[in-house]
Amino acid sequence: MSARFGHTELPEEQERALRRAVRLSWLTIAFLITAVTGVYLAMGSSQAMKAAWMEDMLSFIPPIAFLVAVHRTKRRPSPQHPYGYHRAVGVGHLVAATALCAMGSFMVWDSASGLVKAEHPPVGLMELGGQAFWSGWLMIAVLAYTAVPPVLLGRAKMPLAEKLHDRVLFADADMNKADWMTAVGGILGILGIGLGLWWADAAAALFISGSILHDGVRNLRVAVGALMDARAETYDGQDPHPLVPAIDDRLGDLSWVADVRSRVRDQGHVFHVESFVVPVEGHNPTMEDLRLAREAAIDLDWKIDDMVVIPVEDLPHQMLPGLEKEAGGGGHDAA
Repeated sequence: MSARFGHTELPEEQERALRRAVRLSWLTIAFLITAVTGVYLAMGSSQAMKAAWMEDMLSFIPPIAFLVAVHRTKRRPSPQHPYGYHRAVGVGHLVAATALCAMGSFMVWDSASGLVKAEHPPVGLMELGGQAFWSGWLMIAVLAYTAVPPVLLGRAKMPLAEKLHDRVLFADADMNKADWMTAVGGILGILGIGLGLWWADAAAALFISGSILHDGVRNLRVAVGALMDARAETYDGQDPHPLVPAIDDRLGDLSWVADVRSRVRDQGHVFHVESFVVPVEGHNPTMEDLRLAREAAIDLDWKIDDMVVIPVEDLPHQMLPGLEKEAGGGGHDAA
């Protein structure tokens, strides 16, 4: 049976991407279990190690949120949820972003307090196999172990996030790709302690905490915007989605359409589209005209899942903000 998001059957390429993304998410969780265990056992009283451990703990949230969201979005629409369960992606993104913001803020305050109080973290000796050595080397080894796998996982997830238009997966991949900075910052902090620079540990912890807070604020902005029915944007939340003008262009090419304007909102993996079309003078669109128009737009991309085509005498300015600014432009400009 083909994979689906609600009643939307995924094309073969997206189906393969979904299966691979699920496998990578489980692999990420398995790696994080080993990482948080190793960092916890080695961290001692180091602020940088504590911050790295907290970031690894927070890193569980995006892959878990992705797996839960994928499970929920497979459910078909119901009387209680007539639009389906696609918003589970947005909810998962919001939960992950809120956790990052909250913990990032706390860790920035905690790290800054240690720096202001001039706390000197002790990193002593430990014995292994009858040999005594500086425990900082163990910390560095553990941090080095946590540096490379997340980067590889993040690079593998990023193209899948684009294919699936999944912002939770993108947030996870983006955090993974930046995890090497956490490890390097922690290593520099430990080396600083070894060189007698007491402030290096707290400074490294502050850097890691700031990175977590930055990720949280950026993802929170995108997540809240999507849940507030902001215009449909690309999976990374950086640009308007190119499908929006493409829908208007496709409908505008129909012989009986004089003017068209669509508003498109991101439901999660798929889009909800409302297209207002002004027929050419003297033409009354038939049911067949409307059906063919809808099918022509849906054929553009699998993400155009829920679409209505509404014939109107004039474009409704009150429902299409910004239309006044484009009144002097072409007939079917981008939304």
